[in-house]
Amino acid sequence: MTSSESGTTPRTSAAPKKPRATKASTAPKASSAPKAPKIPKGESHLALVRRARRINRELAEVYPYAHPELDFRNPFELLVATVLSAQTTDLRVNQTTPALFAAYPTPEDMAAAVPEEMEELIRPTGFFRAKTRSLLGLSAALRDDFGGEVPGRLEDLVKLPGVGRKTANVVLGNAFGVPGITVDTHFGRLVRRWKWTDEEDPVKVEAVIADIFPKSEWTMLSHRVIFHGRRICHARKPACGACPIAPLCPSYGEGETDPEKARKLLKYEMGGYPGQRLSPPADFPGKPAPALGAA
Repeated sequence: MTSSESGTTPRTSAAPKKPRATKASTAPKASSAPKAPKIPKGESHLALVRRARRINRELAEVYPYAHPELDFRNPFELLVATVLSAQTTDLRVNQTTPALFAAYPTPEDMAAAVPEEMEELIRPTGFFRAKTRSLLGLSAALRDDFGGEVPGRLEDLVKLPGVGRKTANVVLGNAFGVPGITVDTHFGRLVRRWKWTDEEDPVKVEAVIADIFPKSEWTMLSHRVIFHGRRICHARKPACGACPIAPLCPSYGEGETDPEKARKLLKYEMGGYPGQRLSPPADFPGKPAPALGAA
């Protein structure tokens, strides 16, 4: 496919080389700032689809190891961890759940928990009283309505206390292999920056993106976009000058464009720092996160 067919301009010689991130040291390198793209204001839907899919292909090469950043060993642990992840970092959740799951390894155990004792265990994640109510409620529902098993259907998951479409899609995509789009704050921010949609409501964003990509891509697309939002395309100061998809981004220039300054903004393995998981996948190129209270 030519660049004219895709609705984008060709890469210039000043664009940063596309990294193949197989090691923690392979963060994007650039000797000069990438050129701002020339994306027509009247970009057709077909051109937008082609540009969006090209961005996804580029991200797949940058983050071949993209994965859910919550530690879990089974669907129940992923469900609980995702509920706890609201208004906090995955790192803080991962540092908190080992003690939680040691105390309450099954829905039956968690449903029978003393609320005050659970609150103390999950206090580091914030909003611990509300989250305790959700965990007690969903555990009781799993025990009473689903035989102690996490259901593998969206319509069942969203009936559980504290579980919305985002949480349900995380569980379905990563514990059951059912494709889903996870519209968290990072995902919503980036798809708007890339002009894939101007919708703000997560359900509407999900519907728009589902129309752009084949279902088989939904789960991994979510991981890649979220990885990029956490590592390079930050909310307050995106590292535009170190971004490997800058030539495809209509919002290029919102952040730091100087390559050297931009590289200092990179986070997690892209910047040579630990990731969010205490137990990351074997192919993760970064460093495991430290346990709670570790130096």
